[in-house]
Amino acid sequence: MSLLVCETVTKRFGALAAVEGLSFEVAPGQVLGIGGPNGAGKTTLFDVVSGLQPVTSGRVVLDGIDITKATADRICHLGLARTFQLNAGFDSMSGRENVQVAAYFGRRNRLFPGLRLGREAIRCTEEALELVGMRERAETPVEGAPVLDRKLLMIAGALVTDPKILLMDEPVGGLTASEIDEVESVVARVVREKQLTVVLIEHVMRFLMRLSDRVMIMHHGAKLFEGLPREVSEDPEVIEVYLGKSAKARKDSWFGEKTVAKTQT
Repeated sequence: MSLLVCETVTKRFGALAAVEGLSFEVAPGQVLGIGGPNGAGKTTLFDVVSGLQPVTSGRVVLDGIDITKATADRICHLGLARTFQLNAGFDSMSGRENVQVAAYFGRRNRLFPGLRLGREAIRCTEEALELVGMRERAETPVEGAPVLDRKLLMIAGALVTDPKILLMDEPVGGLTASEIDEVESVVARVVREKQLTVVLIEHVMRFLMRLSDRVMIMHHGAKLFEGLPREVSEDPEVIEVYLGKSAKARKDSWFGEKTVAKTQT
């Protein structure tokens, strides 16, 4: 059974359809990469799936549970976490404290929060920081942290909620080439060690192609393409709308010689 199912999902803002009739499924352990031009509806899709925006029509199912009308906190507690384009965080708090907040509130409702975090939240925080390589740099206030560290902290904050599926919105936007490689290694390690299902949005094609088992390209809120990563640059509509005519020549540089361990074969 698919872990995430979107059935003819539509999100309208007045007369504008940001997402229109979009259907796709994500299997457990799979990495689905989503690309497309700016304004294609990618982030709006994440907002709808994660409960930040109400669905206009259609249906979203997470692990057999209909979450179409569920609130964002309910969806998080059911096992769907996400990161954001902007480097979200509590700026006056340290990186470790940011992740601790996610660990405490991200797994279940806290109607009467206690005065202590508890051993479980502390343990999960340290494990997540170690997994993303931030344990030794986590005492810096988020306000002064580099962009790379803030992105890694967002990933750690998502992981401590114990998700079944993680949505990542442009996780390497604004990073240098070496920093992109570092985040790629972190995501590959998370997928391998946590057996985690991932849906990621990204414009950096080599990052998208090397991590994804399957790729979906969106345009004007609809699905333009869905298939294997190496098929993307062969599709004439994708070339025309998104990649440009030099895509085939650049394809080898997207994949290189590096291989990423996957949970799916």
